[in-house]
Amino acid sequence: MLYDFISTDRQSRMPLYQQVYLSIRQAIENGSLKKGSRLPSVRQLSRDRGISKTTVLGAYDQLCVEGYIVSRPQTGYFVAAAFDSLPQAAAQTDKERQEVHYAEFDFSGKSIDESVIDLSEWKKCVKDVINRNYLLTSYGDAQGEEALRTALQKYALGTRSVNARADHIVVGAGTQAVLLLLCSLCGFGKKIAVERGSFLQAELVFESFDYRIAYFDSDRHGVLIDSLKEISPDLVLINPNCTGTHGGNMPVTRRLELIEWARETGALILEDDYNGELRYSTLPIPCVQHYDVDNTVYIGSFSKVLLPSVRLSYMVLPQRLLTIYNSRKGLMNQTASKTEQLALAKYIENRRIDAHLRRARRVYYEKSKRLMACVEKTFPSVPYEFNETALYLVLKPPFSFDRNRLEQALAARSVRLMARDKEKNALALSFSGIPLEKTEEGVRLIGEALAASR
Repeated sequence: MLYDFISTDRQSRMPLYQQVYLSIRQAIENGSLKKGSRLPSVRQLSRDRGISKTTVLGAYDQLCVEGYIVSRPQTGYFVAAAFDSLPQAAAQTDKERQEVHYAEFDFSGKSIDESVIDLSEWKKCVKDVINRNYLLTSYGDAQGEEALRTALQKYALGTRSVNARADHIVVGAGTQAVLLLLCSLCGFGKKIAVERGSFLQAELVFESFDYRIAYFDSDRHGVLIDSLKEISPDLVLINPNCTGTHGGNMPVTRRLELIEWARETGALILEDDYNGELRYSTLPIPCVQHYDVDNTVYIGSFSKVLLPSVRLSYMVLPQRLLTIYNSRKGLMNQTASKTEQLALAKYIENRRIDAHLRRARRVYYEKSKRLMACVEKTFPSVPYEFNETALYLVLKPPFSFDRNRLEQALAARSVRLMARDKEKNALALSFSGIPLEKTEEGVRLIGEALAASR
C-alpha cells in the first residue's frame, strides 16, 4: 500500500531522497499512513522502486530526525506521528511550498542571473570584514556605517548624478524599511499620490501610517501634473525609469514640471530610482533629485543591482527632513547588517561595482533581446510593454482567459510568472533570473498554458 504514496520523477530538479521523504511525510500527515504502520525495509524499497539504498536511507533518516517515523533495531521503521486531529490543509502546505521553489522556467523576477556578479569577489569583501573582530563586537551607526555612506555618496553621484553629502544619506534593510523610517519623519495621516499598481509593498507601508492613497493619471511621459493638482497630495511617489502608460522613462521636461509643481505646493517628491543604473540601451539619465535637492527624497537599492539576498537600500534626505531625523537619531537603531554594509563599502571602494554594472548591463541587454524575440515569435499579434530597468515586460493578450486555469496550466509546466500584474488580461515576465538558454522554451510553454486557459 505504501508504494501508492511514493512519487518520484528523475527529470525533476528536486533530489530523489527529498521526493521520497515528501511522499511519505504527506501520506503520514493526510492520514493515509497511520501511527504504528510498518514501512518497507531500506533494501526492499530500494529494490522495488529502482532507487539506491542511499536515497531511501536519506529519506528515512530525515523522517526520523523530524519524528515522523522511528527506527526499531532488528525490527524496522514505523510511523510514530498521528495527524488525525489536524485540518487536512496542514498536510499539504509543505509540499505546496516545495513545488513553488522548483519552477524550472522562472519568470518571477525573484532572482538575478548568476553570471552578473563575481561571487568570489563579494565573498572576499565579506571575509575581510569578518576577519576584523573589532568591527563585529560593536553596534553600528544608526544612520548607516560612515564608510558605506561615504562610498554611496561617490557611487550615487557617479551613476545617477545624485547631489548628496554623506551626512544626508540614511541606510536601511531594504526599500520598505527605508520607507517606514521616512513615513515616521513625515508624520501620520498624510495624502500621497502613486501610480496604480506600481509598488504595492510601498502602499502597505503608507497604509500602516494612515496615509490616504490616491492614484494619479499618466501618459507615455509619466505623471500628469494636472492630475496632481486635482489630488493635491502632500507627497508623490514616482519611479522615473518605469512610468506612464508604456513603462518608459520620464523625459527631463516632465521632471522639471514635476519639480516646479512641488516647489509651488510644498509637496515632497519620493523618487524610487529602482535599478536606474541598469539602463543599457542609453546612458543612465540623471535622477530627479539632481535638479531639486530641497523637495526630493532619493531612494536607491541593491537587490537587483547586486544580490537579492543583500537587503540594503538608502535614501538621501532634504534638509527639512534631515533636521527631524537628527533630532530623533539617538532613539533609533540600524536595521541593516553592519557586516554587509562594510562589505558593500569595500566592494564599491575597490571599484568592483563598476565592473559589476558593466557586466550586468551586457547580460541583461542580451536577455531582454532574447525575451522580446521569443515573445514576438510565440505571440505575433499580442501587444506588450517592455521596461528596461525593471527587467520585465507585460504581455497583454487581446482575448480573455481564466486566470485560475492559467495558474494551474503554468504550474503543470513548471513555469512561474511575476505576481505584480494581476490585471485580467496581463502577464508579467521578468528576464532577470531565467537562464538565457531556457527563455525560448519557457515562452513556448506560456503560450501552451495560455491556450489551455481560454
